[in-house]
Amino acid sequence: MTVLARIRVPLGFAAAAVAFVLARPSWTSWRLGLVVALAGELVRLWAAGHIEKGREITRSGPYQFVRHPLYLGSALLGVGFVVAANNLAVAALTCLYLALTLTAAARSEEAHLDDKFSGAYSDYRAGTMVPAGRPYSWKRVIANREYQAVAGLVAVFAFLWWRI
Repeated sequence: MTVLARIRVPLGFAAAAVAFVLARPSWTSWRLGLVVALAGELVRLWAAGHIEKGREITRSGPYQFVRHPLYLGSALLGVGFVVAANNLAVAALTCLYLALTLTAAARSEEAHLDDKFSGAYSDYRAGTMVPAGRPYSWKRVIANREYQAVAGLVAVFAFLWWRI
């Protein structure tokens, strides 16, 4: 699982290349997909404004409600792409990719955090840690390089628009 977690980005580019070839977007599917993908990116932006990767177990913002809001946002981005692409093979490929890689990444990350923070992640997962009231920060969004996901979203939907 850790190998799959490590190669998920290059594997994602390969899967995207195949998906782009198969995509058959329409104006309706493109618009609906964009709405779903934007919701996913908003979740990611919210999470990126709270997380201090590798420094702590984040318990503020969306982390009060969901253990992996960045992955949830990524999944919504994927669903948005599936809707926009308007092709069952793209749906199958994307869902398989997301299910395998996000599960692997989450498990790998949880094991790492539990080890690094002496079992405290297990307490977080069990819901026994008190949520933290840290404010949202655009500096954290930038430090977490969320602009790359935004650029990817723009590029993907621009390409699908061109395919229409």
